[in-house]
Amino acid sequence: MPAGVIPITARRRGAYALLESALPGRAPQAIGVLLLDSESDRLWVRTRQSYDELADSEDAEVLQALEADIRARAAEMGAKSYLASLEDSLSNAIRVSDRRVVAVDSFTRVLDRLYTEHVEPLEVKPYVTHVPLYTLRAAAGKLGEEMESAEEDWVRAPEGMRLDPNLFAAHVVGRSMEPRIPDSSLNLFRFHPVGSRQGKIVLIERFGAFDETARYTVKKYTSQKVQTGEDEWRHERIRLEPLNPEFEAWDADPRDFAVVAEWVRVLE
Repeated sequence: MPAGVIPITARRRGAYALLESALPGRAPQAIGVLLLDSESDRLWVRTRQSYDELADSEDAEVLQALEADIRARAAEMGAKSYLASLEDSLSNAIRVSDRRVVAVDSFTRVLDRLYTEHVEPLEVKPYVTHVPLYTLRAAAGKLGEEMESAEEDWVRAPEGMRLDPNLFAAHVVGRSMEPRIPDSSLNLFRFHPVGSRQGKIVLIERFGAFDETARYTVKKYTSQKVQTGEDEWRHERIRLEPLNPEFEAWDADPRDFAVVAEWVRVLE
């Protein structure tokens, strides 16, 4: 997907501002992005990691420490209050632009996109720094709408996590798996789970009317098996269970469903 495209699945709104350096004798340069999640009062920050070409060594040292300082002050003051203080008090050497509204499906993903558009390209290393984001939106409730599932983009994985081609990201919509999986959260899954699925949280696919479409849900998987012969078993009952006690479990016919992936963790 081109960097400037905002997906129609975006459900939240954010506001962003650009950080700019305006050092004496040098042209103004965008050096970072501040992305505000007003609902959670969180500030997402990404700034340049190198300033060798933009500043002398003394100024570069100050700019290098800017991101950590912003994060600490936003946590201390609250994101909305801190961003307002930046807009009122930054010097001529470091400026902050006017805020702009942006549609958000994932704040980490949108932050990277804005950084690439306005500051400098971010390198995507598949299965080293990033995992694919799929268009499917799994329902944490009953089955979601029938939809096509395809790779839409790449999203940054947690730092230090060992990645492999079986990992991917997708959104989960609904409250039945709360509080462990929040409504509209971006989550990491692993294709082709190995070993027993009993008691695991899994991504379930119900086959659609067309080969390229399906319906998806995320649930805790439990099953009962009966022995049909020596070393042979069949599922007598598959139970899909929510974690939120406000929702009811339901039975699934093994002939209509497939376990696509195992849930790994919430990304955002």
